[in-house]
Amino acid sequence: MSSPAPLRSVADLALRGRRVFLRADLNVPLHEGRVADVARIAASRPTLDHIRQQGGRVVLASHLGRPRGQRRPELSLRPIAEILELPLAPGCTGAEVEAQVAGLADGEALLLENLRFHPGEEANDPDFAAALARLCDVYINDAFGTAHRAHASTAGLAALCSEVGAGFLLAREIEVLTRVRDQPAPPFVCILGGAKVSDKLAVLDALSRRADAIVIGGAMAYTFLRARGESVGASLVEPDQIELAQRILEGGTELVLPVDHVVAKNINDAAGAETVTEIPDDKMALDIGPASVERIRERLAGAATIFWNGPLGLFERPPFDAGTRAVAQLVAASPAYSVVGGGDSLAAVRAAGVADRISHLSTGGGAALEFLEGHSLPGIAALEGSG
Repeated sequence: MSSPAPLRSVADLALRGRRVFLRADLNVPLHEGRVADVARIAASRPTLDHIRQQGGRVVLASHLGRPRGQRRPELSLRPIAEILELPLAPGCTGAEVEAQVAGLADGEALLLENLRFHPGEEANDPDFAAALARLCDVYINDAFGTAHRAHASTAGLAALCSEVGAGFLLAREIEVLTRVRDQPAPPFVCILGGAKVSDKLAVLDALSRRADAIVIGGAMAYTFLRARGESVGASLVEPDQIELAQRILEGGTELVLPVDHVVAKNINDAAGAETVTEIPDDKMALDIGPASVERIRERLAGAATIFWNGPLGLFERPPFDAGTRAVAQLVAASPAYSVVGGGDSLAAVRAAGVADRISHLSTGGGAALEFLEGHSLPGIAALEGSG
């Protein structure tokens, strides 16, 4: 697998007095109109601060949520502007925004309103990209979490700018994930969770060629257990993926599947939760049990590289979060080089208080998986060989 072409770094560019369009990933969770988790904002700070310190005039941009081309006040970037202590533009294009950008002094910054309020963003509309290009002299992409999307601000705009580069976060993600994809130190153990085999099929295939073992949890594990002929009760199963699961089971890579389960009548039946080794017909598995956690502990012992994406249970609903939290503790305790990505997995390591003991917390769930699958990501490809 060849590595991406070397990218110019934001650190390599002359920025003083120039308008710098910084595409960040500020797609943070909100609760009652306030930012619930500042991790992505903090991750964007080093590149933002560097540009300002170098005298660049920053036009900061991001999406938030899925407004689908409509202006939705509850998805305004105003709460983020308040945390960053930046003025918020009334939109992301147009004469008023252009005037605000023209008024920036060296080292000042302006945050554009939600890019996805405009339908041209997700459509990668050339006219919208051209309108964004009128706001800048230099383009910097630091939004790894959206690098797998060919949108106007991640792909179209870069093609219209004479100088482009990667922010510090994006460059670090590429460095780390290239190491995991191409040269993982063995033994290499992957942990994959989530609801659907179909969502992880391509990365399962790609990682099975490199990994010494793959731990499978979450609802997707029950398609594999059904493929192995085990009874899974009312657990979620993808019937159209059973044949594929059988092929993966017969492959050469060791798969570690749950051996006990936390079950209940349904996802709201927290009071009825119990741990079993055989799933009753009228109950569904919603988390891995302690014996499964112990199996994972044994498999992680001696690992040199660990990659984890996806929860191992219904993490957002206690008591079905215990398995995911326990695995977060195991990964953090391992001396292996560890990479964790995906919203619930990151939430687990933070909730467990062990985020600072993970080698790398990836800001991109889907983007990280596509990168590991070997795909060319549009947001990265747009920067390759430029400048």
